[in-house]
Amino acid sequence: MSSDAQVDYRLPTDVKPTHYDLVVRTDLKQSKFDGVVKIHLDVLKKTSRIVFNVNELKLDKVHLYSDAFLSSPLTPSSTEFDKTMERSTLHFDVPLVAGSKAQLQIAFEGELTDAMMAYYKSAGGEDKSDAYALTQFEPTAARRAFPCWDEPLLKATFAITLISRADTVNLSNMSVASESAYEPGSTDKTDGVVSWLAERLSKLAVDGTSGSDKWKTTRFETSPPMSTYLVAWANGKFAHLESSYVSPLSGKTRPLRIYATHDIIHQAQFALDIKRKVLPLYEKVFDIEYPLPKLDTLVAHDYDAGAMENWGLITGRTAAFLLDPKSTNLAAKKTVASSQSHEVAHMWFGDITTMAWWDNLYLNEGEIFPEWKLDSAFISGFLSYAMDLDAKLSSHPIEVECPDAEMVNQIFDALSYNKAASVLRMLSNYVGEERFLKGVSTYLKKHLFANSVTKDLWEGIGAATGINIPKMMDNWVKAVGYPVVKVTETKDGIHIRQDRFLETGPAKPEDNETLWTIPLALLTTKANGETVLQSEIVLDEREKTIPLDVTRPFKLNAGTVSFYRVLYTPERLLKIAKEAAKTPSPFSVEDRMGLVYDAMALSKAGYSEVSSALALVDILRDEQEHLVWNSIRSNLGLLRSVWYEYPDITASLSQFIRELFGPIVRRLGYEYTDDEPSATRELRTLAISAAATAGEPSVVKELTGRFAHYMKTGDDSKIPADLQSAIYITSVREGGRAEWEAVKEIAKKPKNPSAGTDAIIGLGFSLDLAQETFDFMLTEARAQNMFYFFIGLSQNSKTRRFLVKAFKDNFAALEKRLEGNFSMQILVKYTFEVLTTDKDYDDVVAFFKEKDTSRYDMALKQSLDSIASRSAWIKRSTTDVQQWFETRKGSGKI
Repeated sequence: MSSDAQVDYRLPTDVKPTHYDLVVRTDLKQSKFDGVVKIHLDVLKKTSRIVFNVNELKLDKVHLYSDAFLSSPLTPSSTEFDKTMERSTLHFDVPLVAGSKAQLQIAFEGELTDAMMAYYKSAGGEDKSDAYALTQFEPTAARRAFPCWDEPLLKATFAITLISRADTVNLSNMSVASESAYEPGSTDKTDGVVSWLAERLSKLAVDGTSGSDKWKTTRFETSPPMSTYLVAWANGKFAHLESSYVSPLSGKTRPLRIYATHDIIHQAQFALDIKRKVLPLYEKVFDIEYPLPKLDTLVAHDYDAGAMENWGLITGRTAAFLLDPKSTNLAAKKTVASSQSHEVAHMWFGDITTMAWWDNLYLNEGEIFPEWKLDSAFISGFLSYAMDLDAKLSSHPIEVECPDAEMVNQIFDALSYNKAASVLRMLSNYVGEERFLKGVSTYLKKHLFANSVTKDLWEGIGAATGINIPKMMDNWVKAVGYPVVKVTETKDGIHIRQDRFLETGPAKPEDNETLWTIPLALLTTKANGETVLQSEIVLDEREKTIPLDVTRPFKLNAGTVSFYRVLYTPERLLKIAKEAAKTPSPFSVEDRMGLVYDAMALSKAGYSEVSSALALVDILRDEQEHLVWNSIRSNLGLLRSVWYEYPDITASLSQFIRELFGPIVRRLGYEYTDDEPSATRELRTLAISAAATAGEPSVVKELTGRFAHYMKTGDDSKIPADLQSAIYITSVREGGRAEWEAVKEIAKKPKNPSAGTDAIIGLGFSLDLAQETFDFMLTEARAQNMFYFFIGLSQNSKTRRFLVKAFKDNFAALEKRLEGNFSMQILVKYTFEVLTTDKDYDDVVAFFKEKDTSRYDMALKQSLDSIASRSAWIKRSTTDVQQWFETRKGSGKI
């Protein structure tokens, strides 16, 4: 991109903000806020104009002070506003001198809407009467709350003062410096409260609020330099739980709190405990003390994203931070642990050192819950999802140009997050975790409170390892896609070749120009069965030969640590599968998971047959590890999803799934105990859910019977938290209006967040009541929960086409309701990516042809790619799948 193009979307660099004195008054009763900001500027070039970001605010009282002249403050001679670029330009008759300093003071007013972005309003309590307000600025919404230079590179310090009603709580990034009753008419400038605000407060009675309301002023300590998207504040009648931790580096004790409204605060203890446990771990890993005086978390009822790493004030939705340990399933517990740990990690990566694409230090909460096997779970939770998305022609690099705010919003996907985490996991495994973390620490220390680019991280890790990290990593970060390595055996070894992997089949020459430096992680076995890992071998050219005894078991990508797929011959895959099925096996849990994911992805792309992947699964039928079973279940579910309009194939797949998972259900039963291993608990849940989805009669009877007991008595003791999702879905699918109504009541008043989301998804499994489910979403559900309804209606193959029509019929209403936040692209994805025909593809293109898709263009292109690949897969592999099941029937296996 040319420098001219960059100037078009980046703010001018003639002035730079260094500090903000920000005062905000919140009027929850009137759903309004106003305030004043004084922005301290360094004048880098002579200029007669000042350009900053602002949107959806009414500005007033604009004054410019400069140390270059001692006369009265300047007011703009003219003002321009660019709605598209979300910026205002102030013109002055007297220029600012290069090298001087200036202060720009602006008063502003705004509305507290329910948009789940900028400074917005939410509500708790049974009747949503407990109103409060909070901020969500990432990526470009700070400009909707106060005038600012709203770009990550333009870090500044912030001194924030909040004015609110006296019976509310004020929160911000930093600790409270002072709090006092506010006396209308006071102009205590040490608190940053200017006369303009004082005048407004003195006129409250005229504005329609009670003149007897008591108000207070809360002044917060000045922050370190930070980006505007990390600035945060909130106001409301919050309750809190409190804890603390002792820094292992300094011995200091820091207070930790989690805030929420009174009706939900009792479910926040677990998230607080996680925060207390991970903070000292991160300090030791990074060898850098957490730099702020406190760390709060605020739980919000209405929240567009999952959670947000605002420095010192983490925010997030209820499902990310709340649970009742006595009635919450293990999956929800993992979600809370992951969410809190993830956001705390951002206090270093993203906050201390702001790096646009870094995310997720591959789940360091593994040190707290080793029994969860989080490094293994990374393969299904992060790696496979990123690889699926990156296999599309519409994929994008981890580092991607963001010419406007719409593009910034769209790159918060599995590539920016999951692929980034995956390639860093690969690098850590290649160089060794200890050296990797030492390099990370070096990088952080060198860029404290500053901004950085990718090469800065590479320099830190390179210094710690002596390896040319940019040579190895640049294409993983800057290029789109990833490779498939084809293995051809010779009598002396293996010949390997890398090409770009695409889900639509072998890449054309123009799409196959990148050569990656691939850590091969070659696992071989000795005659005595001992395994040898050769982690130093890389493939940095198109092809090469590796000497190897191919009569012994071997496998590339040992541990599934590298970001590539491996294409073996069918004969070799069969041999590897048989070795994988042995007890003990030379191949780890991670190896077996990777085999399943690779086999199915390669068959989808036409590199191999689906029958080959099914044969692999058949061989692994005696597997004991739930994570391997999870990969089997998800991939068989993918086949059911793709061939959902082919009754003979879905019937055969369902029978196969019942055959695989039924014995596990019979072995493990339906009862959970507190002292059983988490792996046993997860395998039971997985097997019951898979068998129920496939229509196993005994499982369906058990689950619907348990829900019938609840409907009759109101007693939910027969619905274990881990089975609530399967029970809701099965009962709605097999039942009628009574079951649907009962699940709807749970969705409306859930006992915990996971029960609420499970119930919402469950509602989507009634074909007869699909329209009422959709209407319930439009009229009663919180906007943050809309995508859960779409998940249910999309997962239910019988309601998919209904969902497409409902989306189209209600498109204008959906777009309006979700204007400005992330959710519209998620709805597009769930509605259309599961379709499977060429006609579907053409219909989707036609529907969006005349529409402005700029807010979700990437999700739309990815969904179209999914439709195309599914259609091609069906054409290519239907006969193969049918014949495999026919052969099994003929052999008496079914």
